[in-house]
Amino acid sequence: MSKLKELIQKLCPNGVEYKTIKETVGLNRGKRLTKSELLEESNTEFKYAVYHGSKDTPLGFYNNFNAPKGTTIVVNTGGIGGVKYIDKDFWCSDGSFWLGKTNDINGKYLYYCLSGYEDYFYSKKRIGGVPTIDKSVVENFSIPVPPLEVQEEIVHILDNFTELTAELTAELTARKKQYEYYRNHLLTFVDDTAMMPIEEVCKGHYGKGNTIPKDGGEYPVYGCNGIVGMTSTYNSEDAPIVGHIGSAGLVTWGEGKHFVTYNGTICEPIRDKINGRYLYHQLINLHLEKYVKGNQPFLSFSDFQKVKIAVPTLDVQSRIVSILDKFDILTSSISEGLPKEIELRRKQYEYYRNQLLSFPDNKATA
Repeated sequence: MSKLKELIQKLCPNGVEYKTIKETVGLNRGKRLTKSELLEESNTEFKYAVYHGSKDTPLGFYNNFNAPKGTTIVVNTGGIGGVKYIDKDFWCSDGSFWLGKTNDINGKYLYYCLSGYEDYFYSKKRIGGVPTIDKSVVENFSIPVPPLEVQEEIVHILDNFTELTAELTAELTARKKQYEYYRNHLLTFVDDTAMMPIEEVCKGHYGKGNTIPKDGGEYPVYGCNGIVGMTSTYNSEDAPIVGHIGSAGLVTWGEGKHFVTYNGTICEPIRDKINGRYLYHQLINLHLEKYVKGNQPFLSFSDFQKVKIAVPTLDVQSRIVSILDKFDILTSSISEGLPKEIELRRKQYEYYRNQLLSFPDNKATA
């Protein structure tokens, strides 16, 4: 940070000029390709990713490119407002705009200037017909243009933040795979451990109410995929919850006393037969999404309650839980594990990005 301060003091102590995208690098509209022209997987010839209406998932792969590496795109349909920096030559379809280049603006700096305004771009979408944003929305967006040395130092600082987040995300992915391996290994028994239908160790019943109670009470409200509010009453305690409408098949853990809406199925453990946390890990290991059916994804408890699971003694269950809970906390806890660390780093990055890209306008201070 000290180097950046020195550069700013030396090169732009009175602020910088703000210029629009149109005045600086310019904006290009992508060119449409049909699905029949693309391959789903890349090969030595069709190696150029095609970006259309998503910043995260290429539409396919093509044998040519129309935008060079180091280019930023802004998605104008589908995932409207998404901003992505692409470090390889690629094809930009007409579902995205791609920004040009000049010698006095660092390409990665340009990306950082726009990446904090995805919500802004989304808010400018046209509703009539197919939702989209006009080219003028991005063309008329203004960015601060400090000297190139300052831009490069800002990129260096922000790259360090994003690299750290990427490392933590990769670590989280590896730990999830490790958790899945040990979960499957520990919950698969080859001896004479009793195999029992879920209905014999668990009382399943749907939650209550078609609306989410949010009266600000002390008990968390669980829907089909986690906490959605707080209320003053509860209908479940320390039990797995399985989404049956919405995020059907998703298993979450209801901590302490809590309220479950109709979107969730309460899997109340019969406690003299099964440890609630052991049941939770078993339900995850069943991959309940395979029982989901219907046009509106729906999971019926009766469809899987006859599935048999291994039910060892409670002592053995407790030992298994002590191992798997460590992985679960590490990979999913928003208060203790890697997700919390990643979220903290993301907020730190966003804070510094906003700070580093806030320059006085030298026209206003003149």
